[in-house]
Order: sequence, then C-alpha cells, then structure tokens
Amino acid sequence: MKTSLDCIPCIVRQALESSRLVSNDPALHQKNMRDVLRWTAEMDLAQSPPAMGQRIHRQLRQMTGVGDPYRAAKDRLNTLALELLPAFSARIKSADDPLLMAVRLAIAGNIMDMGMTSKLTEADVHQTMQQALTAPFFGELEKFRQAIDNAQSILYLTDNAGEIIFDRILIEQLPAKTVTVAVRGAPVINDATRVDAQTAGIDLLAEVIDNGSDAPGTILSDCSPQFRRRFAEADLIIAKGQGNFETLSSETANLFFLFKVKCAVIAEHIQQPIGMQVLTAQSSIPHERE
Repeated sequence: MKTSLDCIPCIVRQALESSRLVSNDPALHQKNMRDVLRWTAEMDLAQSPPAMGQRIHRQLRQMTGVGDPYRAAKDRLNTLALELLPAFSARIKSADDPLLMAVRLAIAGNIMDMGMTSKLTEADVHQTMQQALTAPFFGELEKFRQAIDNAQSILYLTDNAGEIIFDRILIEQLPAKTVTVAVRGAPVINDATRVDAQTAGIDLLAEVIDNGSDAPGTILSDCSPQFRRRFAEADLIIAKGQGNFETLSSETANLFFLFKVKCAVIAEHIQQPIGMQVLTAQSSIPHERE
C-alpha cells in the first residue's frame, strides 16, 4: 500500500522515539530528526511506509554504531512471551477449535510492536493476551482452513520478537514438513531475526530462512533472490503484522494477513476499526484508491 499523508506524523514520532531509545545524545536526536523531516518532505508517497522506516533505522544504526539497538528490548519481550506460552499452549490442547484459538493468540501477539510505541509495558502485553479470546475478531477462518489443507508448501512471514513466540502456537497447528518460516534479514526496530526464531524454538519445528532485507516489512524488490524464489513458489503465504500488510497487500499471491489494526490509516484501508483482530485473504482487501 502507498504512504498516506496521515502516515507522516507517525513516521516523525517513531523517528523521535527511536532516537531517544537508542541514544542519550541530544545532538544525535537533533541530527536524526532534521534528516527525517527533510526526507519526509521529499519522500515518494507511492512507496509503502516501511520504506521510510528502513531508511530511518539504517541511519540510527550507523549513527550509534550499534548493530541491533533494540536487542535488549527484544530479549525482554521474548522472555515475557515464553513465560506466558505454557498456559496458552495448554488451553489450545483442550480447545474445541484449536486453529481459531491459535489464530487469535498469534494476532494478539502483534501488540508487541515497538514501531507503534516505544512505551509498551508488560502490563499491556498481559492484558492483550488475556483478552485475546474475547477481543473483536474479523476473520475468514474457513477460507484460511481450506487454504492450509490445500497447500503443499506454506511460507510464514513473521513480524516482531516476542510475537514470534505466539507464532509458534499457530505454526504447530499447520501440517508438518510444509512450513518455512521467514524472519528479517537484519535487525530493524524489534522485528524478529534468526536469533528470535531460535529463542522461540521455531527452528525445531520448521525450516527458518531470512528475507535478506532490513525493512520493517517485506519489500520484495529489497529481498534476496533466494527469498523471492521461495515467495513465488509457496502455495500459501501467511503474513503477520501491519508492516507485512503495508508492503504486500498489493501483491498477487495466495496470501493471508494476520494482524491487529493499530492506526486509522490501516483501519480505513481494511474497513475495520482500530483494535480489531484481522485474518483476511489478500483477494478480499479493498482496492487502494489513487
């Protein structure tokens, strides 16, 4: 999807929050913000919002000299999610519809998005996960179930650290030996990389690959040839999170998006309110307006 004018204040906010999170140097904050303001004035609105996020976070890594500025935050979210995992895994085993419960929990985990707010607390995560099974839900579940049954190869695109622990719950409901799990090719915000997949134990369930990109989404033109080949060959692609939705919603593929609606721009695009848990096929998404 394209970048809306309403995305620009969010891009600027994220840049400032990220600058302050990764450094205590006011001069660095000012330098980064001046550059971001200049970039937003010149940005190509035909690109998706994660394209600007990629540029901002590349600069922050270069300015700080820290390759993974969110590593401590990602470790904290992974630890929190692992503490919650046994109780929810047990509930799935006794559920009338394990797939539906796994879908809801995987989507609820999408709250662990530090691109939306750097002030995410453990209380926020606990509350969201506890409400996961009763929260508003818009889902094409039967269509999703049929797509899973018909697929010989499934490519699962992860989103954030912490959240990836709950992706494991859903991956365990998918047919064995058909699933490949993809993470980001390099650190960006708190998006999951290989180390997070290993922490979640996903490497014991499925093949784990990376997409060769440091964008906070899946910009196919920026991904590695190997990843693009796997993307093209997959019978079914499951894409988690708003970043993957923003970058892939216009692609032609057998795609299902799972995410929590977190902003007014996405709410309008998907025609669902903020806070809604969404499971939708790419073919069901309204066409983007010019």
